[in-house]
Order: sequence, then C-alpha cells, then structure tokens
Amino acid sequence: MELVEADETDLDALVERWYDLATAMEPYSALNEVAYEDATAVPDDGFRAHLDDPSVTDYLVVVDGKTVGFVTVETGDRPSRELGRYLDIANLEIDAGHRSRGYGEAVVERVDRMAREEGCDYLTVSCEWDNDGARRFYRDAGFEPKQVTYTRPLE
Repeated sequence: MELVEADETDLDALVERWYDLATAMEPYSALNEVAYEDATAVPDDGFRAHLDDPSVTDYLVVVDGKTVGFVTVETGDRPSRELGRYLDIANLEIDAGHRSRGYGEAVVERVDRMAREEGCDYLTVSCEWDNDGARRFYRDAGFEPKQVTYTRPLE
C-alpha cells in the first residue's frame, strides 16, 4: 500500500470517493444530508482548493497500481499548547470491495510516520458519534477520545 499525493488529474477519483464517504455518513445525522443527487453532480472545487492550500493534502490509497481509497490530511497548530502541532485525518475512505484487508490501518500508520517526519506532536481524527465501526477502528489504531463536538441546528 502506498499513498500517492493527488494532483489535478485525480479530482474525479477524489470526488467519487468523497461522495461515497459523505453519503455513508447521512444516516448518522440530518446535518449530514448531501446536497447532490450523485457523484457526477459534485463540483471538484473543494478538492481543487486543497491543491493550493499548503496545510491540506489529499492522497490516493494505491495497492498494486490500483486506487482503493483516499485520505485527506490537514496540518494545524495550537500555539498556546506545549504539544500544539498536529496532523488531522480529515477524510479516510477505503472502497467497499477493499475493506477489512488492513489498508485503513496501513494508511493510519503511514500518516503517523508523516506526522512524525513533519515534527507534529499528535494526530487527530473525528467520526460520527454513533458510527461504532469507525470509533472501534480508531480506538484499535491507538486514538483516544479527547473532545466531543456538539451541534445545534438553527432551523
């Protein structure tokens, strides 16, 4: 498994996989409702903006020359903290036909190495509260709960 930094030629692959991830999150909250009928209707401007943002990088998860997922990482800094530099896993998706083969774990391990190489102090990730599979995956990967995000719809 390797992580290949995405470029402009990979925007369609990123959008398709993001759409799969986003629609899988819809059952967890009404706030997760995706505004697009299918992946072809999703504009690529969000991922295109990542290409110009030095704090965000998208990678394709590639196994034997075939793309099987993607991960988005974002660097951040909390200057008021002793341990303030972090790398956030903003998106992690492994295609349905390739799950439970250790690729997600391998991605987290590779991102961990990247964070260490960049001088980060820790990794962050978030997932839907009721997504027991994701919570178990991240706990098993060594993440610990630190903070809870609450939402309050304004409608």
